[in-house]
Amino acid sequence: MPGARHETPPPNADRDADDVLRAARAAEGDEDAFAVLVHRHAPSLVQLAARLLGTRTAAENVVRDAFLDAWRRLPEFQGCSSFGTWIRRIATARCLNALRARSHTAADRIAGGPDAVRRLREALDLLTAEQRVCWILGELDGHSFEFIAEAVGISREDVPAHVVRARRCLAQALGSRTSPSRRELGVTRAAAEK
Repeated sequence: MPGARHETPPPNADRDADDVLRAARAAEGDEDAFAVLVHRHAPSLVQLAARLLGTRTAAENVVRDAFLDAWRRLPEFQGCSSFGTWIRRIATARCLNALRARSHTAADRIAGGPDAVRRLREALDLLTAEQRVCWILGELDGHSFEFIAEAVGISREDVPAHVVRARRCLAQALGSRTSPSRRELGVTRAAAEK
């Protein structure tokens, strides 16, 4: 299917159905069908991963690896959830693994300097991987607890606890009684998407 990468995506319901069909074709070896899925979903996944990991380079690496995993695991995709949810779950799991692998030495650097972006990123490094992902998916991306639970692979009941603990840790690390200001979040979101 030459030029398939440049097709205009259909509306969400139609797009989800189209994604399922393309995933089935890709599972049979159709690389063009998979290329359309990558083209459709990679930009939002890179943005999410950049917010979770703090750098665009790390995000692009994680998303590339997530799509490689998806290609290998396409026969497992049953279409019970949308392809977008499925690939987001794979990318989120890869982000969690990358976050768990990091050392948490940011605590020693938190007190220095007035740079809000640096301070917030360092504060985010203090969170557990699950807290960070739950907080970013909920606070920055505005997803429901149900979506977060599915994406992270935890129970819906555990999500609010992770978000509350993340808020407390961020407030303490940033020296305030509340979690980061909207201004700080806006700066960080813009910086993370570069």
